Amino acid sequence: MPATSPKELSLHEPARFLDLHILHPVTAANLNRDVDNDPKTLSYGNATRALVSPQAWKRPIRLNVEQELGEHAVRTRMVPPLVARKLQEAQWPEDLAAFASAQIVHSAKGGGLKHNAKDGNRTQAMLYLPAGVIDDLVALCEKHRTELEEALAAHTPKKEISPVLPTKDLAAHLTSRTASINLFGRMLAELPAGHVEAAVQMAPAFSVHRSDPQPDFFTAVEDLPMGGDRGSAHLETAFLTTSVFYRFATINITDLHHNLGAATPADTVTSLVELFVRHFILSMPGGKKTSTAPHTLPDLVHYTVRDRRSVSYGAAFEQPVKAAPQGGYTIPARQALTDYATTVSRLLGTRHLIAHGHTSTTNKPIKTLGTHHTSFDDLAAACATAATTTPAGRP
Repeated sequence: MPATSPKELSLHEPARFLDLHILHPVTAANLNRDVDNDPKTLSYGNATRALVSPQAWKRPIRLNVEQELGEHAVRTRMVPPLVARKLQEAQWPEDLAAFASAQIVHSAKGGGLKHNAKDGNRTQAMLYLPAGVIDDLVALCEKHRTELEEALAAHTPKKEISPVLPTKDLAAHLTSRTASINLFGRMLAELPAGHVEAAVQMAPAFSVHRSDPQPDFFTAVEDLPMGGDRGSAHLETAFLTTSVFYRFATINITDLHHNLGAATPADTVTSLVELFVRHFILSMPGGKKTSTAPHTLPDLVHYTVRDRRSVSYGAAFEQPVKAAPQGGYTIPARQALTDYATTVSRLLGTRHLIAHGHTSTTNKPIKTLGTHHTSFDDLAAACATAATTTPAGRP
């Protein structure tokens, strides 16, 4: 169904979801390691599969989105120590800089944030903040330097530090957001106003076929051997996997509108969704990249835009895909996903289906998967527009 009206979705309408399904062949790699530095695996359908945790794929996506927007966020426990360092660089006395940085945790709310007073007042919880917040907090301390100096002079070491910085202003800085925070959410239990429900959900990527780790014996050669040395300075065995991964993510477009705020222009929402889609398609985890260079592209990208609920196609691969007679899992995996999409359409009907489409390395339309797009960029633009506008004939 064509999306013809640019009207922003109402928060009172049923939730809108953009589902993204990817089949991604990856050559010998260790994208995500376990505690023994071996590739992560799981058992599904009574078969060992290669696994990549969502966190391992989500981080490079987030960093790429932030890089393109020029809007960075950080996860850190080090806000107070960083503020103290910057204040000292601005020629504040060390004791005043330390006292001011302690105010970050003591003034943030009644009772303060949990922190380690013996370790620079670093917070117990990691804070997920816009990178510029550190400078904002330094500026807040500069603005209230006189009150901080007076409070330090009146303070005795055995007493609890009394709040000095304005709680409202401090909390506003600690709960501020970036586009990626609005996409990926933020858990901030100590400051409930800073909690952001994630608009993006991402599933673990797993191989659609059996994929046992394979050993790779390697050596490091001693370039300056002494007499009698045989030349090898290091012997080791690493394990790698080769896989066709099924990758799935969904964006709750309604939640994203809510996170961004009602005043956000519709084209801003559309652009952010398009940016996420492009980087979900193209970003790769960095595990062992220097010795495997697994920089492959997806074979198939398929999207659906639905009202009311999201649908993963992961169950299509509960029975491991078997290699084609001529070898390879990509073609049978593509067929398995297409067959399952057909089944989903039969079971759910199309009443809540807004749009669907695909692109593939074959460049041949697959009717069941909706509109055919010739490139990843075309697909990203089309699905973002379909997801963030209201089709003709709908309220």
